[in-house]
Amino acid sequence: MSNNAKIYLSKQGMKELKKKISALENNQKKYEAQLRKGEMRDDSLARSEVVARIEGLRADIAEKKFQLENAKVLPASHGTRIKVALGSFVELIDRATGRMMRYQVVESIEADPSEGKISAESPLGRSLIGRKVDEDVSWTAGLNSMQMQLVRIG
Repeated sequence: MSNNAKIYLSKQGMKELKKKISALENNQKKYEAQLRKGEMRDDSLARSEVVARIEGLRADIAEKKFQLENAKVLPASHGTRIKVALGSFVELIDRATGRMMRYQVVESIEADPSEGKISAESPLGRSLIGRKVDEDVSWTAGLNSMQMQLVRIG
């Protein structure tokens, strides 16, 4: 990510990113406290593992803070959108099975398909961006070619 690249997150995504930073900082403090107390003086291997974990946590914290500094909250969607864009909620239907799927198109750091959040960088996300209601959407998932109809954008 370049130094001035903006990423767009939902309000929930911003909260989750802040929680992740807090949890990482808490873990870092716990490991640093272990080192200060000298709980591992006799075991240099365990001590070096803790030091490596602290360094890894510091790197993760720096990366997440950078993401937070460059993040903007997605604008709230009022009513129905004409085209799919980052932050859009979409409903797709598989005409063959009648199965309905609902997703929100988000940045990759917020993506979690199990929660209905797909990355705009994913094959499905890329095929959705710019589409309109009633258009067919097709993408490749592994060796399978998928096709559904976009029935709603919110």
